[in-house]
Amino acid sequence: MNQDEVDGLVPRWREAGLAPSLIASLELSKRMSRVNGLFEQAVKAELAELGLTYAEFDVLAALARTGPPHRLKPSELARALFLTSGGTSNVLQRLAAAGYVEREDDKGDARSRWVQLTAEGLRVAHLALEGSSRAHTEAMAGVPESTLRHAADALRELTLALGRRVR
Repeated sequence: MNQDEVDGLVPRWREAGLAPSLIASLELSKRMSRVNGLFEQAVKAELAELGLTYAEFDVLAALARTGPPHRLKPSELARALFLTSGGTSNVLQRLAAAGYVEREDDKGDARSRWVQLTAEGLRVAHLALEGSSRAHTEAMAGVPESTLRHAADALRELTLALGRRVR
């Protein structure tokens, strides 16, 4: 069996007397972090060509996924992207300055505003999504689809189990 960087940590965890179930959990979390980091690195390279940060891409992609008129409330964006309201506000300010989003009052609720993609924002969102797709495809080249499907399904089960416990 091939070995990765995480396999190099396992002997130290065993020497420290950690339980096998804890070692498996640590291996899983380290590998998930590593996989996420590798995906982010690949996607960030594509986004750099568009002058976007990963957070900006996330917001543009979320708005693009909503369908016309491509708008959400800032609180909806924060929830959907697991961002703080302050973090969302900073990203929205940068995207508005770049001309990719505009804010509009919610006529049904004077306390609320909409964030909507501009035509240029939608164009850049589509380019960024294409770049992200390309990065993911290239990163997973050579990995059998059945392996990807199995891993995605197993991670869903773990996410659901952890989500019930951590709330």
